[in-house]
Amino acid sequence: MLKGFRDFVVRGNVVDLAVAVVIGAAFGALVTAMVTGIITPLVAAIIGKPSFEGLTFTINNAKFLYGSVLNAAITFLSVAAVVYFFVVQPMNLIQARLQTGQPVDKPVRPCPECESDIPGTARRCAFCTAEVSPVPVT
Repeated sequence: MLKGFRDFVVRGNVVDLAVAVVIGAAFGALVTAMVTGIITPLVAAIIGKPSFEGLTFTINNAKFLYGSVLNAAITFLSVAAVVYFFVVQPMNLIQARLQTGQPVDKPVRPCPECESDIPGTARRCAFCTAEVSPVPVT
């Protein structure tokens, strides 16, 4: 029984998942610190209120805390903006720079093996390296 447990724990996907959870928690703490330390005071400086928690209204003795909803919405949008502008956008730029394929200005045709678009005059597919006969240039 212990051998089976050991095999389960040292299996690659369990360790990868554990590392991802730890890094995700650390990243979450970083984003939260950035939002609470920079973005929220910036919003407070622009709007003039550091928190909307006190905003309420009452109907028939029922208290509606719409300020809490506003705070949660601002926090959500702030976190989403931080993740997009400081993680997603830079990663997209890095991936675009690392891409090797350049757009082809010449006529293209599908590779008969992998169906990738290849130049019409190509003799070998750049994706699957299959030999293809070139189309005569007219």
